[in-house]
Amino acid sequence: MKTPTLTLAMVLCAGTAMAQTTVQSCDREVTFDAPPERAISNDVNLTEMMLVLGLADRMVGYTGISGWNKLDAEMTAGVAALPELSAQYPSREVLVGADADFFFAGWNYGMKVGGEVTPETLEPFGMQVYELSESCSHIMAMEKASIDLMYNDLLNLGRIFDVEAKAEALVEGYRAELAAFTADLDIGDPLRVFVYDSGEDAPFTAGRYAMPTALIEAAGGQNVFDDFEKSWATVTWEEVVERNPEVIVIVNYGEVTAAQKRDFMISNPAFADLDAVKNDRFVTLEYVEATPGPRNIGAVQTLAGAFWSE
Repeated sequence: MKTPTLTLAMVLCAGTAMAQTTVQSCDREVTFDAPPERAISNDVNLTEMMLVLGLADRMVGYTGISGWNKLDAEMTAGVAALPELSAQYPSREVLVGADADFFFAGWNYGMKVGGEVTPETLEPFGMQVYELSESCSHIMAMEKASIDLMYNDLLNLGRIFDVEAKAEALVEGYRAELAAFTADLDIGDPLRVFVYDSGEDAPFTAGRYAMPTALIEAAGGQNVFDDFEKSWATVTWEEVVERNPEVIVIVNYGEVTAAQKRDFMISNPAFADLDAVKNDRFVTLEYVEATPGPRNIGAVQTLAGAFWSE
């Protein structure tokens, strides 16, 4: 029988609940000597990742939800015992004031490049940061978006909080559910799909590095802006018209409803010749479905149903 090799970290942490753990967070390695006990998550999708891993009792609050989104009953119940510390992006003072030891956020998901809340600005206060994988394109080179990015975040959170077995079981279940669904999917040539997030003067959309690109491909479509070297960003309506989408995916959140966004496109003569408008082919995803998180698998099923129901 081969004797297991002990790493230095395991020796140093002998007798403790968890050996020292290091995870990759964008272009950084982050090492945890013990699981965080006073965590804060930003945004609805990141918070839901914490909840599905059963980590609500390790949290002191959440930020960045009510300023843009309304929680459904499931999410409301999940965070019932937690305060929302900031309706939109939190300030450094808010995070420090909560005596947090961990912040789960991302670039343009609670943090901004060069802003007051970054891993570097929080480190002096004893707060470690894990960055949402999809958001890493704002600070480093990345491949095109993949659902694996969401799986990676769940697995890393499992390691960080010492619930690795639960994270692995969740990811295995998501993978199996998606594989079974796509195996039975009867699709034709990839449909041209435009993601309409917001904006009337110029549309805010999902580019190559945003999760909808991966969701659309899994459902048998192609994001018409999958060559746009951005995550979520603004394009022009002229570009949308030129690429002539066959389906328009509306992201539902904020003050302008999905119905209002559809009405804007339907009633605007500039879009009358778009295949999607002519054939009234719109599908709605909630924000929490379109951004990385546990509802991505259901989002693929929603998209596929809209793409191929005819």
